[in-house]
Amino acid sequence: MLDHGGAQLGDGEESVLKVRWVLAAVLCACVTALFLIVPVQQPTPLLPFVKPSTTSEPAPKVAVALSGDVLIHNTVAAAARRGGSYDFRPLLAGVKRTVSDADIAICHLETPIAPDGGPYESYPLFSVPPHIAPALKWAGYDACTTASNHSVDQGYDGLTRTLAALDRADLKHAGTARSLKESRHIVRFESHGKSIALLSYTFGTNGMPVVNPWSVNLIRAARIKADAARARAEGADAVMVAMHWGTEYQHEPSSYQMRLARLLTKSPDITFIYGHHAHVVQPIRRINGKVVIFGLGNLVADQAAVAPGVDQGMIARVTLGGSPMTVESVTVTPTLIDSSAHRNSERVIDVRRELKRSNLDREWRALLRRTLRDVMAVAER
Repeated sequence: MLDHGGAQLGDGEESVLKVRWVLAAVLCACVTALFLIVPVQQPTPLLPFVKPSTTSEPAPKVAVALSGDVLIHNTVAAAARRGGSYDFRPLLAGVKRTVSDADIAICHLETPIAPDGGPYESYPLFSVPPHIAPALKWAGYDACTTASNHSVDQGYDGLTRTLAALDRADLKHAGTARSLKESRHIVRFESHGKSIALLSYTFGTNGMPVVNPWSVNLIRAARIKADAARARAEGADAVMVAMHWGTEYQHEPSSYQMRLARLLTKSPDITFIYGHHAHVVQPIRRINGKVVIFGLGNLVADQAAVAPGVDQGMIARVTLGGSPMTVESVTVTPTLIDSSAHRNSERVIDVRRELKRSNLDREWRALLRRTLRDVMAVAER
């Protein structure tokens, strides 16, 4: 018999207690094993990512090219100056093939557009030459997102002027609006018999007043999910969500980005999320089974003296397919803003394509290789 604190147990009670101890030990072992085998789900790095095909029938696929911030600083504008006008096509010529190869190509125009002839302004309150809009169209872009912390740098007039310039260039736009009715309009692209919707939002406007609340799409999770549901109801086969978010010059996603990504990827209506604003590239991950491209870096800017990595970016090619449509693959084209040749010369480089040239000098080749390594190291985290 066993003695427990002075109370004696009979032989039958002792046997029952022993059985209970054995069962308790087995249960604890099972629970411990369960936690070791099934850990708490964490965001996982995405690249390289190609979703295995589950059907033998070829299904329509839509390739979407996405790039980061277009920031026309005064030095960028000066490099594009041609007599009394501006030509930004040489700046973008290096990525024209990459952009044009996609079925849909979307840029992020962060800065408001000025009246023709100016005055033109740089940071902190941008007002840039309108010639950038037709140059983006020439490079192969079909649309620009416009919700950013600089959307109202030039007030409501600057916002409406920007959208008018994009209209003239035949570029669709999402993120800002000139009327309540336009703010309710969901941008869609028709490609290969599929309808792809684009939504765009920003964390804020640098404290600048938004006179008409409907004119700038601010990040509100409930509103984003409602817009995505409405896009589906209007016939969208896939919904892309562009987020102007994150901490500037930080490669790692902020806790704010992570919370939003976890929340939004639970929506059955959102196909994938991509972002900009940090001015450096950020990882591409899969959260709740969906692709999140946290930050594409800069496409066009002159921030070289501000922080490391601001001259690097990436063009993400997202291939959508299946029924219902999902992300089937993601590939990355690293880019580099090159102003090394001369202060009045600036161009965006497709790093991999440039590396294929045989006549590169040692220093330039080393810079390209370092850029390729740096961008992919972050994207694959």
